[in-house]
Amino acid sequence: MLLRVYTDGGSRGNPGEAGLWVYITDERGIPLERRYKYLGITTNNVAEYTGALYGIKRAIEIGATQIELYMDSKLVIQQLSWQWKIKNQDLRNIHWEISGIIWDTKMSYNWIPREQNTQADALSNKAMDEKI
Repeated sequence: MLLRVYTDGGSRGNPGEAGLWVYITDERGIPLERRYKYLGITTNNVAEYTGALYGIKRAIEIGATQIELYMDSKLVIQQLSWQWKIKNQDLRNIHWEISGIIWDTKMSYNWIPREQNTQADALSNKAMDEKI
C-alpha cells in the first residue's frame, strides 16, 4: 500500500522549544492521519528529522509498503537519500533508526517549498504552543 507522508518540525531558538507535525494520506490523497507532537527542547534539525522518523513509523504501522515522504527541509531530504553527508551525531542516530525500519519499504524522498507545506508549519507551531 502506498502512503504519502507530509511532515515538518521546528524549534523556537536553536536549540529551543520544538514540535513536529505529520499528515498521512493514501495514494488518492484521502487523509488517514493528522498528528502533532511537542518535543521539548531540541534543535530545528533534530525536530525535522524526528518528524520524518515519526511519520515513517506511523505509515509503516498503518500498513505502508511504499512511502512518499514530503518535507520542506532540504537537509533532511538530501541526507535521507544519501546525497549529503551527515556530520551531526544526533542526526546520524535518527538517520540510522529510519534506515533500520524501512529495509522492506520502497521509499521516495521529496523536497517541497515551505509555501506548499504551510499546514505542517502551522501545526508544528501549534504543538510548540500547546506543548502536547
